[in-house]
Amino acid sequence: MTSNDDYVLEILKEHGTVSSEQIESIRGIVTQESVSLVDYLIKEDILKESDILEILASHFGMEMVSLRDVEITPALHDSVSVDIARKYRIVPYFMNDDTITIAMSDPLDYDTVDSLRLLLKKNIDCVIASRDEIRVALDKYYAIETAMETMLDNITDNTVDVAMAGQDSSSEETATDTDAPIIKLVSLIMLEAYRNRASDIHLEPMEKKFKVRYRIDGVLHEVDSPPKRLQSAIISRVKIMASMKISEKRKPQDGRIQVNILGRELDMRVSTIPASHGESIVMRILDKQNLALGLPKLGFFSDDQQTFERLIALSDGINLVTGPTGSGKTTTLYACLSHINKPDRKIITVEDPVEYQLSGINQVQVRSDIGLTFPAALRSILRQAPNIVMIGEIRDKETANIATEASLTGHLVFSTLHTNDAPSAITRLLDIGVKPFLVASSIRAVMAQRLIRAICEHCKEPHEVTPAELKTLGNFAEQLNGSTLMGGHGCNKCNLSGFHGRKGLFEIFIINDEIQRMIFEKVSASTLRIKARENGMRTLREDGMRKVTAGITTLDEVMRATMGDLD
Repeated sequence: MTSNDDYVLEILKEHGTVSSEQIESIRGIVTQESVSLVDYLIKEDILKESDILEILASHFGMEMVSLRDVEITPALHDSVSVDIARKYRIVPYFMNDDTITIAMSDPLDYDTVDSLRLLLKKNIDCVIASRDEIRVALDKYYAIETAMETMLDNITDNTVDVAMAGQDSSSEETATDTDAPIIKLVSLIMLEAYRNRASDIHLEPMEKKFKVRYRIDGVLHEVDSPPKRLQSAIISRVKIMASMKISEKRKPQDGRIQVNILGRELDMRVSTIPASHGESIVMRILDKQNLALGLPKLGFFSDDQQTFERLIALSDGINLVTGPTGSGKTTTLYACLSHINKPDRKIITVEDPVEYQLSGINQVQVRSDIGLTFPAALRSILRQAPNIVMIGEIRDKETANIATEASLTGHLVFSTLHTNDAPSAITRLLDIGVKPFLVASSIRAVMAQRLIRAICEHCKEPHEVTPAELKTLGNFAEQLNGSTLMGGHGCNKCNLSGFHGRKGLFEIFIINDEIQRMIFEKVSASTLRIKARENGMRTLREDGMRKVTAGITTLDEVMRATMGDLD
């Protein structure tokens, strides 16, 4: 036990947070086990780190800050090198003339302050931040800098153009030894995306910068960007990996990359589009292991899961999944197919594009350029005598008519529609020209869904509902008034966001005899919705409130995802 630890214990005792008896016990254990005092207090749940730091900040007259929403400017970033920042575990916070303010987690570390004064040749002011926040800030602003600097040392102007004129632009052989640093840099971007649980990588050329962003749990986060001068080389490398034409920069292109990252096989769906300052690239990361998790991991409560499993086990009819782009419709359909994929069933899908390669399932890629459209593919696969058909999306009358006819001739059909809620899918099919009797006879159920961020299990803690939150709830205020909800305060497992992973909100609309008669009469979506709720359908917001009270997500997440749900 150090003298600093002894001093901290005395300060904590003065503030009444530890007793004299506890101090004697803590001294003995910390000395015997040679552990940090702060680590011991946190591990044994005697105090939280935030409580300790607040007491020390108050005692020393220092400011306690949060680094979560602080953006370090380039000038501030350059004032402290990566070596100094990582060695001393500090983050530059503010700079003014000859003084720099640093964030550190130990206000008693006077040696560090003295060393920084000499190294930076500036006066040093200190603010206090948690160790987790400092770690995340270092990872955000300094994580790949060392690796990138090492690689950039080997890059010259001759290595910028990966594909030279006259070479086969779709061949991997266009990469030479001189391109190795660029290859490593692209691999590093993919590796960091995987480590951060990103679902998408966005490479976006701007006027004076080449922006790299990761979509994590549905939210975009900007990360350290490579120099603008490497833009064309990085884009060329990605296009080579995705078997695209490097020379074609005027038209959008689509491709696919298969990579092995840390022993995990991943597919990446790559899309390019010409923009003002170069080609913008989005890489969608597809992890097949997510599909193996099954229906429970999608976020169903047990009652909804039983209902849904019963619907997808039917022998015929159409089951639709609706929602906006990015709401998880395709993932839900793939999870359904994985659940019902048995040796005695033949399953064929028609998709544009094929996102996941599923074992034991025949998957057809739509290719409009050669006439293999959704309707053409559907007509052909029905002659293959499948039990189950999955259509990526019903986009037109012809596709919808073939789907309904297939369901009425003994096939179970799955597909998606872009509608805001479940009952609107019925009026959408009627609007595109499907006869009411076909819709009423073929549709078994429609499920609308949204994705919400789930609270991190490692930093979950109680959260009281505030009056402001109750005011926004409207009809749901009484349901949550007096409830103790949950929230995440942020930890190293969730990069201080308080969220880890996503779950679904579901609205299951079952077509019964009464609803069928209403479809024959072409009633409005709002009338169908009222009747569905009378029959027991829970809306997206109602399902969200159940997940809030169960401690799965937060009120803000549900309100954000269900802004259009006014019930």
